[in-house]
Amino acid sequence: MEFSNGQVAVTGASGGIGRALCAHLAALGLSVFALDRVALEPLTGVVFVSVDVTDPSSVEAAALSVYETAAGPVDLVCCAGIVEDDVAAEDMPIELFDSVLAVNLRGLFLSCQAFGRQLLARGGGSIVNIASMSGNHVVNFPQHQCAYNASKAAVTALSKSLAVEWGPRGVRVNAVSPGYVGTPLLAKKTHQFDQWLPGIVLNRFAEPDEVARAVAFLLSTDSGYCCGTELLMDGGFSLR
Repeated sequence: MEFSNGQVAVTGASGGIGRALCAHLAALGLSVFALDRVALEPLTGVVFVSVDVTDPSSVEAAALSVYETAAGPVDLVCCAGIVEDDVAAEDMPIELFDSVLAVNLRGLFLSCQAFGRQLLARGGGSIVNIASMSGNHVVNFPQHQCAYNASKAAVTALSKSLAVEWGPRGVRVNAVSPGYVGTPLLAKKTHQFDQWLPGIVLNRFAEPDEVARAVAFLLSTDSGYCCGTELLMDGGFSLR
């Protein structure tokens, strides 16, 4: 697997999927910049950069920090995301709704914008955004998560919009939409596992490394004709 730039920044790097991404991409030989508010455990080939993705000045500062070290263009994976804790729509405080969209959508746009500008100016590259099966394919049940679902639908639409704008100028933008992934965040929902598993055709949750491999494919030159692609990997959950 080959990569045109050999360098990548990952937002949400301290989360379950984010950390797996950093480790996998570093193992493939990329120089990885791990962007998050909380530092992840040290990994070989990974440099931590502090960022609050909801703050434009923080995102710009993080991008500048990355490019002070990087030699050439840096690809991007937007993995930062949060979900509300099972709040019915009629009871949801607007502050909670706003906070979910601030990270999942605003933060993703700010990151794409800051790193996209650099890629456009430096000859192009690849951006991969982490969306979700919950965006356009299913409405999760029994948990209530309307803000999360709405934000992830927007991530897919935004990714396609950026692909159309930036693809002709050398920046490919694609998205990965995982189903249920075995992360510490999912582990907090063990009381609902028996309600989710029967709906998964493969009868198991995804491993974070499986998502990392899908992202690596979309970053790599192997996916050179993918532009605005949404790679759904939900174990068949949306088929039932």
